[in-house]
Amino acid sequence: MFESTLPVDTADLMRVSAFRRYLEGATPDLDAAGSNTRLSSLNPSLMQDLRRFGRGDPVDGSLELLEVMAAAVRHGRRLRLHLQHDARVLPLTVFPREGQVHSPLPMVQLLELRLAELRVLHIEPAQLGVAGSDDPPPVGEPHQYAALAPLLWELALRGSREDLLPEIAGVAAYRVAPGADLSALALSGTLAAAVARLQRETTNLADIAGWPGFDRSRATRMLNGLYLQAALMISRSHPAATNDGWTASRL
Repeated sequence: MFESTLPVDTADLMRVSAFRRYLEGATPDLDAAGSNTRLSSLNPSLMQDLRRFGRGDPVDGSLELLEVMAAAVRHGRRLRLHLQHDARVLPLTVFPREGQVHSPLPMVQLLELRLAELRVLHIEPAQLGVAGSDDPPPVGEPHQYAALAPLLWELALRGSREDLLPEIAGVAAYRVAPGADLSALALSGTLAAAVARLQRETTNLADIAGWPGFDRSRATRMLNGLYLQAALMISRSHPAATNDGWTASRL
């Protein structure tokens, strides 16, 4: 019923039902939903990081895409993700240290998807290398690689997560790091004004949520996005720091 909403380029992508049948044959330890992370093949510290999000075992398929991407970036681990978009499975390979991502769908079309509806079906170590490296894995088609920064930014702004990532939550005040390169991001309007303001002052989530064009959700999303760009300074001792910048300011 959703077929007509898919970009033409997704016509060759595997259907979710076929992908689950493939996993059932390749990995016998699937859960009831057909999800699996091949725990034995993932880095233990990465798995522990994924478990920080408080929903039990990542194998249950409940992780949000931004959570997985944040863990990959935090640990610098190359991952191959299988994402469900409507009835199709989109493979996405992330190269955090190289700042690249590989996708059979052009990045322009990938960013046009309903990012909040992308579901992580399966996680495994990357099977591809990147162009110009000496790694033994094969390299994909050059046109299927793109910069990772814009994808991380759009996922933060338009994905399903509305809470702060654990690394930046708690008692904190925020500022854009001096010299942070945000040239790859589409900044305009109130979002650009907010980033410029954060380059000049340190403040908390509650104050940002009251800026023109902002509310708590948009402020949280922007801070997550800046963190994933390695552009956010977090102070736990600054006078402006409050508990998530929200509750304490209203006591």
